[in-house]
Amino acid sequence: MEDPVGLIILAVAVAIGLWLLFSIVHIVREYERLVVFFFGRLQGSRGPGIVLLIPFVQQAVKVDLRERFLEVPQQTCITKDNAPINIDFLVYSKVFQPDVTVTAVTDFTGASQALAATTLRAVIGDIPLDDVLAKREEINHILRAKLDEVTERWGVKITSVEIREIVPPRDIQEAMNRQMSAERNRRAVITESEGTRQATINVAEGDKQSNILRAEGDRQSQILRAEGYANALQTIFGAASGIDEKTMALQYLDALKALADGESTKWIVPMELSELTRPISQVMRQTLSEPSGGSTAGG
Repeated sequence: MEDPVGLIILAVAVAIGLWLLFSIVHIVREYERLVVFFFGRLQGSRGPGIVLLIPFVQQAVKVDLRERFLEVPQQTCITKDNAPINIDFLVYSKVFQPDVTVTAVTDFTGASQALAATTLRAVIGDIPLDDVLAKREEINHILRAKLDEVTERWGVKITSVEIREIVPPRDIQEAMNRQMSAERNRRAVITESEGTRQATINVAEGDKQSNILRAEGDRQSQILRAEGYANALQTIFGAASGIDEKTMALQYLDALKALADGESTKWIVPMELSELTRPISQVMRQTLSEPSGGSTAGG
C-alpha cells in the first residue's frame, strides 16, 4: 500500500512545477504584446512568440493590439444657434505603443469615453444646427483629429469616428418635415412647368416647321403657276405675232356683231378701232370701184 503522505508531496511538487512552468513560459499571440516590469521598473514590450519570465522578479501585463471600438452613449449637445440635439457615435482606436498605454493611463476605456463626450460637446457647440445635420462626415473628421491629439500621448491611435445617429428635438423635426414637403412640392412644380414649357416649345417648333413647309409648297405652286402663265403668254404672243391687221379688224367686227346682239343702246368704241377698220374700208372701196372701172375700160 502506497504512502499517502508521499502522494500528497508528489502532487504538491507537480502543481508547483506546473505553476513555475506557466510563470516562466508565456506564449504571446501575434496580435498581443507583453509589457514586462523588472522589480516594478519598465523593461519594454515583448512578443509575439514564446517569452520567458523570471517568477516573482518579472511581472507582465498583456496588451491587445487589435483595433477596438468604443460606443459612446447618446449625448445631448447644444449647437451654435442654441438648438439641443442628441448624438451618439462610435470611436475606433488601436494601440501602437503598448508600454505607453500601460504606464500612461489607468483605464483607457473610461478615459476615452469621457474624452469623447466632452470633445463632442465642444465641437457641436461651434456648428449651427443645419451644418450638424448636413456635414456629418466633416464632424467625424474633426472629432477624430481632436481625440487623436489627446490619445496619442497614451500610445493609442484614433483610426475613425462615426456618428451613428443624430436626433433633433420634435419641433425641429416637424419643421424639417414641412420644409422637405415644401421642397418636394417645389421640385414637382418646377418639373411640371419644365415639361409644359418643353411641350409648348415642341408644338411651336412643329408649327414653325409646318408653316415653313406650307410656305415652301405655296412658293413652288406659285412658281409653277407663273411658269404656266409665262408659257401661255409666250404661246399667245407667238400666235398673235402672225396675225395681220386685216385679221385683227375681222376680230373687231365679230366683237361689234356680238355687241349688236345685246340689249345695250350705248356703245363705247375705242379710237384704235377706227384705225384698225380703216384697211377693211379701203378694201371694200377698192372692191366696189373695180367693176365700174372695168366697164369703163371696155367702152
